[in-house]
Amino acid sequence: MIRGICGNLVSRDEGRIILDVSGVEYEILVPAAVMGGIQQIPIGEPVSLVTFHYLQLDPSRGVPILVGFSNEVEREFFEQFISVASIGPKTAVKALTLPFSEIARAIDQGDVSALRRLPGIGSEKARQIIAKLQGKVGKYALIRGPTEEGAEPVREDVEEEAMEILRQLRYTDSEARKLVKKALEKVPGIDTTEALLEEIYRQGAYRDS
Repeated sequence: MIRGICGNLVSRDEGRIILDVSGVEYEILVPAAVMGGIQQIPIGEPVSLVTFHYLQLDPSRGVPILVGFSNEVEREFFEQFISVASIGPKTAVKALTLPFSEIARAIDQGDVSALRRLPGIGSEKARQIIAKLQGKVGKYALIRGPTEEGAEPVREDVEEEAMEILRQLRYTDSEARKLVKKALEKVPGIDTTEALLEEIYRQGAYRDS
């Protein structure tokens, strides 16, 4: 299983890029929501991606496919998205044209109209997405655009783990600390990272971004 890849950018076009990794060229599918950041990287420069690796079964063979993301949180959202029975990886790559945060908010708010505007997602699939994921994707609504880079390793403590995820979602240390403190002041009994991030989302943190 290939969980990440780093190589020099050979080419890019709509929905895919080619990376040269020590003389071997890899084709990686990239959702439009992720491609925006890669567009800023000159050809020949290094690109590092977290990847989702799967086997596409054709009538006579299995074809390995890589899908690329900026960080593990984006990949996690993708994995949630394809957990809906009617949505496969290729459908998801084509559909994820809006920022993940906007899609997550549409799901959480049950906004069928917003979801059906995604390529390949009609009214029926939109309702299936909401039925499966509503109430489970609040933390992804906190994802920001590419303004911060890097992150420290995740710690076991709930507060620190939430801070780390917020960093991956491109909040600064001071912003993350403020959001965590505010959520814990309102709901002191929170004891899991997921619940803490959901509370941060409920307090409307994304509207301040």
